[in-house]
Amino acid sequence: MTTDRRAREYELVYILKGTATAAAAEKVAERIRDVVGSRNGKLLRVDNWGRRRLAYPIAKSTRGVFVYLRLVGWNDLVAELERNLRLLDDVVRFQTVLINERVDLEGYQVDPEEVEFRPIEEAGEDEEEPELAQRLGLVERPREPSNFEAAEEGGEIDAAEIGASAEGGAEAPAPEAAPAAEGEAAKADAEASAESTEEPS
Repeated sequence: MTTDRRAREYELVYILKGTATAAAAEKVAERIRDVVGSRNGKLLRVDNWGRRRLAYPIAKSTRGVFVYLRLVGWNDLVAELERNLRLLDDVVRFQTVLINERVDLEGYQVDPEEVEFRPIEEAGEDEEEPELAQRLGLVERPREPSNFEAAEEGGEIDAAEIGASAEGGAEAPAPEAAPAAEGEAAKADAEASAESTEEPS
């Protein structure tokens, strides 16, 4: 009786909480290295995709840290990896995809730089909360000051700039244009009234 023990190639993406620290990310990376090593597998590539907005909130978080892995191992490797990822509090989601069913494990050469887990950026202070509070209407969204507010703070108001912002980019007419236009309209009215008063010959 033979057992079906095949080496396979997989892609795995896991998501850490948006508030995860660099130390927490390193703890997850260390666990993955241990599992892959203990099951005689190989990491082929590690990409830290960074903090990204989630399609929907997960564990009260609107952002997550995405990490991509490509690895090869025997058919028990994924089950053990996923079991360990479930036990880590900072991992909120993961997905594994089989990309090659039968591979030669020994034939893979590993570039040490390709499998290095890079440190994640620390979350900024209150990175999650203000954004969520703004969406719920609990705090006002920050806005740019108007030209008039800028003038009150000591800046000068540029009439052309105000015209451009009011007209969606079109420049305001020059101040001399209005009197000239009025003069032309008055001249046209005078010519029209002169024509109407002339007697037909």
